[in-house]
Parts: sequence; structure tokens; C-alpha cells
Amino acid sequence: MLTVWGRKTSSNVQALMWCIGELGLDYQRIDIGHRFGGNDSEQFLALNPNGTVPVLQDEDNPPLWETGSILRYLANAYGGEEFWPRDLIARANVDRWAEWAKLNVALKFTAPIFWRVVRTHSSQRDPSAIRQATDELEHFLRIANARLMKHSFLAGDELTLADIQFGHVLFRYYDIDIVRSELPALSDYYGKIKNRPAFQQHVMVSYEELRVV
Repeated sequence: MLTVWGRKTSSNVQALMWCIGELGLDYQRIDIGHRFGGNDSEQFLALNPNGTVPVLQDEDNPPLWETGSILRYLANAYGGEEFWPRDLIARANVDRWAEWAKLNVALKFTAPIFWRVVRTHSSQRDPSAIRQATDELEHFLRIANARLMKHSFLAGDELTLADIQFGHVLFRYYDIDIVRSELPALSDYYGKIKNRPAFQQHVMVSYEELRVV
């Protein structure tokens, strides 16, 4: 059985849990971080010296940290041919879109936009900075939109690891109060993934406990 340390409202934990759900793996999750604390404890730092979540341990194997690394481990260990191809070129295609999504979508959304809109007091929010960050993010979302006009999912016509890295931010992107451009293929894609049971369970999670008003 997998053991996951991390609160369910962490976007990185959500990506990991969505992956676990899609792969149909047994797990136990332990709340760590934010209102639960514990990520600066001696016991947790022995698992991950950075004090960040998620951390994953598979049976008696050493604990793993860094979300991308954990996701690749699960894909290699448990993913099927469609989710994580064995062919080197096909896998590299999935991997490049996964890395692209992490660097150009997840990182450009979470702190520059979500934190400024949800996790910043209303008196300290900077609408111009939020608008600029949204414009920067949408440059890359347009790339995804163009890709999704040709394929059902980000790396091709089947759900892969790339969709985990990309799609897990879309619930919050479409839910928060920001100005969004019309990107029909992206919207259709979001409609598709939000109907997946694992996405509903692990990603479509209330973030009200994170909100600063």
C-alpha cells in the first residue's frame, strides 16, 4: 500500500492523488501542512528535509518527494502503456508535455494567480499584477488550446501523465474570480476531465480553508 503525507487542499497533493486514483492504487493519506502542521517536525523532516508535501512511500521503499519525481515513479511502477508508454519516443512525448505543464501552467498559476486571488487579503490584492499574470498564463493556455483542437488529451488521444500535471490546476483556474479568455478546446477538455471520478474525488476539493478575506 502507498502512504501519502500531505493535506488534500495542496495542489501538488491533488496531482499525486489524482494519479493514484486513475491508476486504481490502494493508499492511505496523512494530513500534514497548513492548518494540520507537522511538516517541520523531526519525524517529517526525516522523510523530506525540505518540509514540503507531498511525500510518498511505497511499502518499505525509501520515501520520495518532489511531485514530478513521485508521479514518474508511479507511472513507471504502475502505469499502463497508454498512460506511460514503454516506447522511448512515445514516452518522451508524454514527458515533455508533463514538464511543459508543470513549468508553464502549474507554476504560473498557483503562486502568481491563485495565491494573489485567494490567499491574499483583499486590501493587499493587486489587480494589475493578477491581470498581468493571467495574461502570461494564457499565452501557454493558448498553446494547450491549439493542441487540444487536434487531440483529446494533452499528449495525444489517451489520458497520460501529462494530463495529471496539466489538468489538476484547471478546477481552480475555472473556479476563481478572474477574467478568462474564451478557449473552447480547453474548456471542452476541462469538461471531460472533471467527469472522471478520480478528478472529482481528489481535485475538485473546496479550498475555502485557504481563503484570506
